Amino acid sequence: MADQKIMLTKDGLKNLEDELENLKTVRRKEVAERLKEAIALGDLSENSEYDDAKNEQAFIEGRIQELTVKLRNVELIPEDKKKKSVVSIGCHVIVRDLEFEEDLEYALVGSAEADPANGKISNESPVGAAILGHKVGETVAVHAPAGVLEYKIMKIKK
Repeated sequence: MADQKIMLTKDGLKNLEDELENLKTVRRKEVAERLKEAIALGDLSENSEYDDAKNEQAFIEGRIQELTVKLRNVELIPEDKKKKSVVSIGCHVIVRDLEFEEDLEYALVGSAEADPANGKISNESPVGAAILGHKVGETVAVHAPAGVLEYKIMKIKK
């Protein structure tokens, strides 16, 4: 089975590449040094420092493998400089929550880059999927765990 394409913005790609570089060049060396120090302490059967370092090493190697696969399957979201009339991945959207009369701004990104706490929502999230392909002025229904929410698209920024 082929790996699934990972949609990323240019910034998201750079962040993953930076994380991978840090894991390979800095974190690997740090954990190797910790292992070396723990081994020097002697009896490994009851050495919690050694166990912690081995666990961290396993986590780092797993994350390196995960990032390598993601980066191999990246599909860069095009940065279209022309103003578009519909919501698409890579744009910033201001929507109005019609129930609370509150404006919310989101950056619509691929799922690997999503960070809702920082306003980055995935095209696969309930809000992202609902607004995708719609125009300014349109009202969309978002099916969320809390029920159906209505948002009006106020502005699309590229």
